[in-house]
Amino acid sequence: MQSRRNTTAAKRFFRKLLKGLCYLPRVIVTDKLGSYGAAKREILPGVEHRQSRYLNNCYEVSHRHRQLNALR
Repeated sequence: MQSRRNTTAAKRFFRKLLKGLCYLPRVIVTDKLGSYGAAKREILPGVEHRQSRYLNNCYEVSHRHRQLNALR
């Protein structure tokens, strides 16, 4: 978690994420924090931005099946 959640911090966060990628993402998914939208408009103007708290659930819980199978 960031100590500040403003546009400057969001820009720094996006730049840090993009630094390790070899391609430009087609879609980014964030929560509904307004600073993410402002930073995205400046750094990634052609990328679709989806703001939802449920769209990334499949990624966050994808490890659960492996953990449950390991316990059996």
